[in-house]
Amino acid sequence: MRDTEIVRVSKTLSKALRHNPGGLGISLDANGWTDVEEVLAAFAARGRRLTREQLDLVVATNDKKRFTIQDGRIRANQGHSIEVDLALEPTAPPALLFHGTAENSVGSILATGIDKGGRHHVHLSLDTETARRVGARHGRPVVLTVLAGEMAAAGAEFYVSANGVWLVEHVPAEYVRTP
Repeated sequence: MRDTEIVRVSKTLSKALRHNPGGLGISLDANGWTDVEEVLAAFAARGRRLTREQLDLVVATNDKKRFTIQDGRIRANQGHSIEVDLALEPTAPPALLFHGTAENSVGSILATGIDKGGRHHVHLSLDTETARRVGARHGRPVVLTVLAGEMAAAGAEFYVSANGVWLVEHVPAEYVRTP
């Protein structure tokens, strides 16, 4: 399987498992899981042969570890715009986390904070390099520092997904620092 095909399958999976399962012809349970065989059959029904070994390769080599396969089922680790319960437990965050964004969004963030947009949570990173890569997808990247420890002390609940992305409902502007 070529790198371009791996990326193409990953994008299709991401869209289906996070935003539009019906578009691929699959269904998700309340926790975002679907059977691997259902995914493989959905690809085949659309004329795109995908073997279990190829799916495992896509999951294993995804640079952001977006997916988990467990007990014959697959789901996206976070980033959903559809209603799912990932059954994450509140977790005490480190003192600082990081958020990558585009330079043109910084003014709005400093005024109103970091909003989750159409997703379930704001996504935060443990390190500046990951945050920079995320921000670069939207334009000239800026890495913002989030005072996560202070937020948690004030009552904010944080979660950490299976692939290490930190999640929170909203980051108020007073907890955001610029470089």
